[in-house]
Amino acid sequence: MNRVKRMWFAGLSLLLFSNVALADWSALNMRQGVTEISREVYDLHMLIFYICCVIGVVVFGVMIISMLMHRKSIGAKPATFHESTKLEIAWTIVPIVILLGMAVPATSTLREMYESGESDLDIEVRGYQWKWRYTYLNDDPAQEIQFMSTLLTPQDEIQNNAAKGEHYLLDVDNPMVIPVNKRVRFLVTAEDVIHAFWVPDFAVKKDAIPGYVHEAWTVVEEPGIYRGQCAELCGKDHGFMPIVVQAVEQDEYDMWVAEKQQEAREIFQTVGKEWSMDELMEKGEQVYLQNCASCHQPNGQGIPPAFPSLVGQGLAVGPIQDHIDIILYGKPGTAMQAFGAQLNPVDLAAVVTYERNAWGNNVGDMVQPSEINTQLASQ
Repeated sequence: MNRVKRMWFAGLSLLLFSNVALADWSALNMRQGVTEISREVYDLHMLIFYICCVIGVVVFGVMIISMLMHRKSIGAKPATFHESTKLEIAWTIVPIVILLGMAVPATSTLREMYESGESDLDIEVRGYQWKWRYTYLNDDPAQEIQFMSTLLTPQDEIQNNAAKGEHYLLDVDNPMVIPVNKRVRFLVTAEDVIHAFWVPDFAVKKDAIPGYVHEAWTVVEEPGIYRGQCAELCGKDHGFMPIVVQAVEQDEYDMWVAEKQQEAREIFQTVGKEWSMDELMEKGEQVYLQNCASCHQPNGQGIPPAFPSLVGQGLAVGPIQDHIDIILYGKPGTAMQAFGAQLNPVDLAAVVTYERNAWGNNVGDMVQPSEINTQLASQ
């Protein structure tokens, strides 16, 4: 009997310790989110979780009671029957009923998640190694808004040379902006490898696969900033391509659209101006740190042989046209992407100029945005 008491005491102690350790268990649970679908998914998750808990309590309760009440030490004798038809029918029918009971609400929620319907706003989400491009589709292509969204976390934090910020690895330079209470459709694809667009608060998670377009939708009810990440292992910087969505009221969204369109017009106008070396170097450093430093390192030393050094060797000090071409069109079979479709002519000209004159290269070459624009237009 003392042994049985010790077993019960150990079990109760374990339960009490677990309750204390998991006092804030909701922090480990699925988020309820800010959309109707996300709340339905949460409710479905909790329903199935509780069903599994009941099944676990019943199954393990029967096992524990059987071990305690029918142990050899108290003289229990084992049964001699080999099978029971009624019992076998019961343990076949009961799980079927349970599964059907779980399938009905699950199917209803899935139908709503995959429902295709008219949208108020369509956004193409295209994954790159390792950033996102958002294109706000419009019947008039001239009115489309397109921009890249890249990691904003400073390299000093990533390399443990500075304290981690509040949103470490979850901040971007250009968040997606959407209006609240509008049906937004995401058309998800990828340029290079498989990514996954995942925003937990929206209950949206879709694979981004080159050559395929997957649809998802959301209606965000509360203004705010919602963060997600790429949920598919997509390369060395998989953890460095966060997603930030800012939901705002319609008036604020209209102002943001106007600002983005004005920004595009200003960039178009600056393509034709003559840039100085200092201007190109300052802009080029910003572009390099946001788009190139993850592979070639902030100091240009790279990670040979996969990511070659740009300091005093290679294309950075070779023929300038070869340097421009590899940035515009990439290099098949390697991790070097084609940035011609990702960056505007100003950014492209600036980063080429920067790489040819930073870290002691001092080649002295300058590339004007108009030259890049002319080359892109001729393709």
